[in-house]
Amino acid sequence: MAMIFTRKTLKLLNYRLKCLSLSSSCAKRGIQSSSNGEAPSVEVNFSNGRNMTFSSGRLARFANGTAVCQMGDTAVMVTAVAKAKPNPGQGFMPLVVDYRLKNAASGRIPMNFMRRELGPSEKEILSARLIDRSLRPLFHKDYRTETQLVCNMLAMDAVHSPDVLAINAASMALSLSDIPWNGPIGAVRVGLCDGEVLINPTRRELQSSQLDLVVSATKQNLVVMLEGKGNVVLQQDLLKAIKQGTREAQFIIHEIERLQKAYGRQKREVEVANQVDPELEQAVRSMCEMRLREIFQDPQHDKISRDNAVNEVRSNVIDKVWSSFPDTEPTQIGELFNHASRSIFRELIFERGLRCDGRDYDQLRNISCQVDMYKPLHGSAIFQRGQTQVFCTVSLDSPESAMKLDSLAALESGGLKAKNFMLHYEFPPYATGEVGRIGPVGRRELGHGALAERSLLPTLPNDYPFTVRLTSEVLESNGSSSMASVCGGSLALMDAGVPVSAPAAGVAIGLVTKFENEDTKHLQDYRILTDILGIEDYMGDMDMKVAGTRKGFTAIQADLKIPGIPLKVVMESLQKATDAKSKILDIMGEAIREPRKYPKDSWPVSETLTVEPQQRAQLIGPSGLHMKRIYLETGTTLTAVDETHFNVFAPSQSAMDEAKELIEGYMVKERVPDLEFGGIYTAKITELRDTGVMVILYPSMPPALLHNSQLDQRKIGHPSALNLEVGQEIQVKYFGRDPVSGFMRLSRKVLQGPALGITRSLNKSVNENGT
Repeated sequence: MAMIFTRKTLKLLNYRLKCLSLSSSCAKRGIQSSSNGEAPSVEVNFSNGRNMTFSSGRLARFANGTAVCQMGDTAVMVTAVAKAKPNPGQGFMPLVVDYRLKNAASGRIPMNFMRRELGPSEKEILSARLIDRSLRPLFHKDYRTETQLVCNMLAMDAVHSPDVLAINAASMALSLSDIPWNGPIGAVRVGLCDGEVLINPTRRELQSSQLDLVVSATKQNLVVMLEGKGNVVLQQDLLKAIKQGTREAQFIIHEIERLQKAYGRQKREVEVANQVDPELEQAVRSMCEMRLREIFQDPQHDKISRDNAVNEVRSNVIDKVWSSFPDTEPTQIGELFNHASRSIFRELIFERGLRCDGRDYDQLRNISCQVDMYKPLHGSAIFQRGQTQVFCTVSLDSPESAMKLDSLAALESGGLKAKNFMLHYEFPPYATGEVGRIGPVGRRELGHGALAERSLLPTLPNDYPFTVRLTSEVLESNGSSSMASVCGGSLALMDAGVPVSAPAAGVAIGLVTKFENEDTKHLQDYRILTDILGIEDYMGDMDMKVAGTRKGFTAIQADLKIPGIPLKVVMESLQKATDAKSKILDIMGEAIREPRKYPKDSWPVSETLTVEPQQRAQLIGPSGLHMKRIYLETGTTLTAVDETHFNVFAPSQSAMDEAKELIEGYMVKERVPDLEFGGIYTAKITELRDTGVMVILYPSMPPALLHNSQLDQRKIGHPSALNLEVGQEIQVKYFGRDPVSGFMRLSRKVLQGPALGITRSLNKSVNENGT
């Protein structure tokens, strides 16, 4: 009997045969598979004994590639999906990374109105950028197919962070897929405690660690991405951490390669849109080379004039070449011009030993600083470096103004429930002379602001009584505006009198490389550039931002456009950054060297007010009326610290003085008489209530409740049963104050029984003066 197989059946049979044939080879390589042969997994063992597990083939099988990375009880699944064909006319690599922290993964319910996850948070956006920057350099330069990576949190514990696991899972998903990618990479988090390097530390270990660094590396110990913050880490400790992290990443790369050889799909061919005609490429190069060399060697050009000159050459070349090659699209000629322009710019750096603005490799741009710009501001500064200008302002407010974090964000931040230091970075379109829409904060602005915030946070004191908001407005931009925000922000903090431990500065380091072979990517020569311009960032291969004090580093971020650089280049770049940082701090010291000592009239004031428990009601007032009036009239806020202390925050000293007058009015310092425990006093009834009567022992006394149970030996339901009236005087016995509420404890019924002892002039009437 003949058997008829459909195409779908044959495809499934071939897949099963492949899985069976690979099962024996996987066992030899140490790769574990499930019983059905479809879920391979490997375990990565680090030098400190900790493990990381990778698996694939069981979840989300419609994706081009899927991987699950688990460490402890934290598991992250990443799927990689790419369209079948590139979009026509696509001029860049459209990579999208979606990273979302899910409350369900940690057994929580979102506390918003909808009780579900809404838009991405700042932490999620920063983690997505971290993954993107680790993977993007290893895609082929001609790859233009839309690709999406979705990071799905399967489970989260309170021990391990999922962001590094997501990078490794994305690396494995791309390696196993048919998407052309020159990976894999490995990523580890590196900590530093008492001079000892910690690999993939737990959240508790990170709380006591001086360093929190993420290192992404590829084969042959090549660094792809760096992102970290530190508490003034010494240079030698940072170098040791980078070296150790790069070595540990090789364990991950080795295991992913084993899985890729056994289960990886065949990679697609990269589709090149149009084959370049060598004659066309040579025509574009010959027509623009001389003029571009003249532009790039003229130090008199600034950003605007240089861009205008290059654009004029571009238009002229496109018109002339198009007339000679009418069948060619103008966009293709423009791409060839861009390629020639980039090549000429980089060649001149190697040939002349100078940069396009006439500086040598290590020279800084001209820097000027100014503080105390406007009197109403708590702190302000303008930092100008070349054509990059940043205006920074500091606002000091009460601790209640701190940004409250939800439970999931607090878990990611190591248990921090509120942020009392915030840096907000703004990049309006006029900073680059463009017209644009000013709307919600973009991903780039969030990333730059977070980097500057990490750079300055270690210099702030932990017990500062104010919430600090630092805004950095970029007024002009020609490269390294985030590091200018660090410098300007440090100046503004000192101008605001914030007791920083030391001033901080930042600088951007660039790199231009030359390779022997485009395929092997073997580095032949390179030049490291200090304090790069915007065009050097665009034309170069690296943008390493380094910030810190004179003593050590507080933040580092390295982005590459090439698939990895050797550790030697990283070490040299950090040394260049250290030298430049010291020079910048010297210039900043000419404007202000230490936090301002004498107060400004605009500075806020904070004091602690001690209140006796029985006086709390007088201060707060009915339904908080007194506190609301103090805030509305003076802007002063009162916050209860405990039973006897209030924190008083005023926007200025004059407001504090006015608030004190109101507080003194509410809490008149009457001479409270020394009432004897067990003494008998004459009380005047001021109010009848269902629960008892309100009485006073002297005119300025707040009414105290004499409960129904203490009015008579008999059980009564209302004071009117005893014919009591407002204004009537009765005898009561004093039994001190309640230790919790501070209210008086009075009784009338104890006076209705037989005398328990000799009476000692117990019938007393207390007057207003307390005698």
